Amino acid sequence: MGQRLGQHFLRNSGYLEKIAEAACPSRAKLVVEIGAGRGALTRRLLCRADRVVAIELDGVLADRLQREFPDLAVIAGDVLAQDLTQWGRCVVVGNLPYYITSPVVAKVLAIGGLLERAVFLVQREVAQRIAARPRSRAYGYLSVASQLLAETRVLFKVPPGAFSPPPNVESAVVSLVPRPLEDLPEDRAALLRFVGQCFRHKRKTLRNNLSEVANASVLADLPGMGRRAEELTLAEFLELWNRLSL
Repeated sequence: MGQRLGQHFLRNSGYLEKIAEAACPSRAKLVVEIGAGRGALTRRLLCRADRVVAIELDGVLADRLQREFPDLAVIAGDVLAQDLTQWGRCVVVGNLPYYITSPVVAKVLAIGGLLERAVFLVQREVAQRIAARPRSRAYGYLSVASQLLAETRVLFKVPPGAFSPPPNVESAVVSLVPRPLEDLPEDRAALLRFVGQCFRHKRKTLRNNLSEVANASVLADLPGMGRRAEELTLAEFLELWNRLSL
């Protein structure tokens, strides 16, 4: 079951234990697992948390999870359609397919102070983008959007042979620990839209990208407009945002 949705199920017990430990280094009150699949990680999370909520898109797998783990709260459906704030403060963990990684990361980080930490198994390339630093090839919107809201770190790689069936790419586990809310602007959504505009055409300068939303005379008075977004640090994005107030 589950192959029609393109899942690659992690089966290696060593890596499963490492992910569970990263998510719950001490006993957690609540864990929300995204894409619980056949329950290999779920089983380990139940040993480390007072309560586990499992979100699984595949209805057949969701039914199987409920039968196998009577104490598990199972939500059959798309994680992007769920209100992740409904359970209160939580740890979020999951094996994320490539095609939904970015929107899931954004949705999880958007719950702000209700997020204790997130630990995701993702394609290695995506993990590198999440944790990338300025002036590196992987640095882009996902890097800045993630790092403005959380401390990000790639924990370890997971080889294709740890999965069934093996994917054609390497995977990695990344952790995201939310930054204090007082360190962030009140309108975080507007800030992220601004960052997206800075990266709208990655090879263009900030002046060219921002000219679509800001007055040319205002941009002319700002230093560094000949740079590209990939050169800016988090602090420089925040400073530019504060000066433009878009």
